[in-house]
Amino acid sequence: MEPLAPLAPTTQHPPVSPAPTTIPELFFDRVQKTPDQVAYQTPEGKAWRDWSWKQIGDRVRDIAMGLRALGLSDEQRVAIASGTRLEWILADLGILCAGGATTTIYPSTTPDDTTYILNDSGSAFVFAENQEQLDKLKAQRKELRGVKKVVAFDPAKDPDDWVISLPDLEALGQKAHQADPQAYERHARAVRKDSLAVLVYTSGTTGRPKGVELVHDCWVYEAQAIEQLDLLRPDDVQYLWLPLSHVFGKVLQVAQIHSGFRTAVDGRVEKLVENLAVVKPTFVCAVPRIFEKVHNRVVGQARGGGALKWAIFRWAFRVGTQVSRLRQAGKSPGPILSLENAVADRLVFSKLKARFGGRLRMFVSGSAPLATELAEFFHAAGILVLEGYGLTETSAFSCVNRDGRFRFGTVGIPAPGTEVKIAESDGEILIKGRGVMRGYHHLPEATAEALAKDGWFYTGDIGVIEDGGFVRITDRKKDLIKTSGGKYVAPTAIEGKLKAICPYVSQALVHGNNRNYVSALITLDEESIKAWAAQQGLPARGYPEYARHDRVKSLIGEYVGQLNATLANYEAVKKWALLPQDLTLEAGDLTPSLKVKRKVVEEKYRPVLEGFYSPAHEKM
Repeated sequence: MEPLAPLAPTTQHPPVSPAPTTIPELFFDRVQKTPDQVAYQTPEGKAWRDWSWKQIGDRVRDIAMGLRALGLSDEQRVAIASGTRLEWILADLGILCAGGATTTIYPSTTPDDTTYILNDSGSAFVFAENQEQLDKLKAQRKELRGVKKVVAFDPAKDPDDWVISLPDLEALGQKAHQADPQAYERHARAVRKDSLAVLVYTSGTTGRPKGVELVHDCWVYEAQAIEQLDLLRPDDVQYLWLPLSHVFGKVLQVAQIHSGFRTAVDGRVEKLVENLAVVKPTFVCAVPRIFEKVHNRVVGQARGGGALKWAIFRWAFRVGTQVSRLRQAGKSPGPILSLENAVADRLVFSKLKARFGGRLRMFVSGSAPLATELAEFFHAAGILVLEGYGLTETSAFSCVNRDGRFRFGTVGIPAPGTEVKIAESDGEILIKGRGVMRGYHHLPEATAEALAKDGWFYTGDIGVIEDGGFVRITDRKKDLIKTSGGKYVAPTAIEGKLKAICPYVSQALVHGNNRNYVSALITLDEESIKAWAAQQGLPARGYPEYARHDRVKSLIGEYVGQLNATLANYEAVKKWALLPQDLTLEAGDLTPSLKVKRKVVEEKYRPVLEGFYSPAHEKM
């Protein structure tokens, strides 16, 4: 890969080096360049409040100085236990500009894991979102060896000397700044590019989470690479809902500081579609589960609209698919097809695009594999979904498709300055570059296993590099199934195909390691199956009743049959079952980025899986 080109020197803020090397320098540079420009928008009732970069800069300074007044020292960790909201960003920037490092904790993290993360990281302070997070911390207080103070975003129900409110912290910071006006910048500029910036604990499916150490240079590199690719632009408008405790959300936060585009922040997933129509973003980053749910809803509503509406919908997507394939090949549709596509857009596609605000330039999908069929579905409607790839250990972004150079089914080409190669022994993807982690916190053996001395990181993903440099991932190395017949099966690809062709499936887990055939656990998309049942004249029921209903099983069986027709015999799903409930984050079935915890779910439904291979079941 070509080396990352240096950024042009700036003359607008002389104290900052020509190319900022830390997040505080990026932030100072941004506030200096565009103080009055809208940085963030936040929901307040039915309206959205604007926050300028200067307003953000002042609040970050007060938080940083408040933390120093409480006793924060250089590179000392401060945890944030919160969902996505403006206060998360303010706290994170305050920590970093105070010279500290951020420890991320998902709000859904169990009390036991929260205690482990806080103790393992050595976090001295914790920002807690609400009473739920405060209660979790207070219940574990005796076990929290180093936490000196908790800062509450929302007002505490029973405040005590261990808890301080965010406004009180900011007031403390204001006084500290008035007493020593040069201290803030002194602390911020003392941060080095190799200083620890963030400690992200991976949400593993088994064992304790591992802390990934990512230094300032990792994030500065990511922001510069995104700019060099012209992927995100200063005049863009972002809708940010992704968990900021996840590196996918974090990289967007840093990219915004570097580029300056406006960002609307609201982590409530249930408000996503509603807010898109109001915010009218030009780009949105999301995980595949969001696209699956939108696809299911759109197809379900079209089916439920009557025979004529369904026929028009299918015709429109046949036309759109022809246009999409031509454009992917670098060709333009002829006059007749262009006219048909214009009609299809007016009748069908424009309504779908309006749901996203009507100004959308692209979606970017990451965190988990996106089924090719889904990307093609949206592209047929004139909506571009670009898939990217990276890991927590590579600061989120290592490869990406671009609006002028993409190939569905791949994760694009490596970012400038990032090298990717395939291990000859087993096809594992290896990554090298400035975005790669410093190591796992307190785990030298795990670090040595994953990170070679020459800088190559072993991702655990299996893939190939195609012509043009496009990287295609086939599956996770640890998830590959080897049947008792010696055949290798990639479960993620099969699961993605089923969810793409069947709008009534919410989740699927393909099983079969060391078995003589492949089986699957399937859950229903409750909204879609209810709509289908109403069309069939079936009485309204709850999820468990639908999962047991013979006609629902027959419906899903038809789609499994369609899936199997596209697979090799050894990949075909021979046995399957509908689970009595969907997989959820709350039940511990999913990670915060909505990926299925494969081993957790397999263990939870072990009797069902064992039943597939029992002698009695074999005879069925």
